[in-house]
Amino acid sequence: MLSLLKKISKKILVSTIFRHIRASYSQSGEDIIISNLFARLGIKNPSYLDIGANEPVAVSNTYRLYFRGSKGVCIEPSPVMYNKLKKKRPRDICINAGVAFDEKQEADFYIFPEKLHGLNTFSKEDADFWEQTGTKEIGTHKVQQVIKMPLIPINDLIGKHFHPHPNFISIDTEGLDLPIAMTIDFDKYKPEVFCVETLGFTKGGKEIKKDNLISFFESKGYFVYADTYVNTILCLREAYKDLA
Repeated sequence: MLSLLKKISKKILVSTIFRHIRASYSQSGEDIIISNLFARLGIKNPSYLDIGANEPVAVSNTYRLYFRGSKGVCIEPSPVMYNKLKKKRPRDICINAGVAFDEKQEADFYIFPEKLHGLNTFSKEDADFWEQTGTKEIGTHKVQQVIKMPLIPINDLIGKHFHPHPNFISIDTEGLDLPIAMTIDFDKYKPEVFCVETLGFTKGGKEIKKDNLISFFESKGYFVYADTYVNTILCLREAYKDLA
């Protein structure tokens, strides 16, 4: 009996310790910054729309929120990643599609080797870059498969699944973040927080910052709350004004 009590006490202690660990799952700690920002905004369990969700846990901007009780919609065009998401995150609505970046209802989706699934993209320009130029760290890699995938307008997704809007939108679409952002009806929907990939590469493989993407959100009433160099976290000024 005493041995059993010791085991139970140990499990409770370990559980308590792990519950308070500030674990990050995203690429550069973005999820911790995002969680802290929502705490400042007084939003306990923020809803989210994860565009280009990719892995359900590793390098995810939304898994920490999910782990802490939130739920949302994950959009992932890769059939392999979609199946992983659906299995690992049953509370989320997972959709095997892309988000529209123009008037088309479907587009070619370029799939790289599985170990480099983070390079998968609807952007032919980005696919060509990774095939022809690449970077020192990653090198060049060939597209292994091209599949047709349906595209869903972001405003349709928001209108169907959120009331009145998702508190957080993460966009990581390898080259199409700005075209997708430009389709959002900001007069109707005002998510409090965005996280967008603002690190890009030139044809020579040199790193560049996508300042035009940041400027676009600033023109819609957002400000840069934090920047990890790879990603930029933006907050709606109207939501933050009472804290500033």
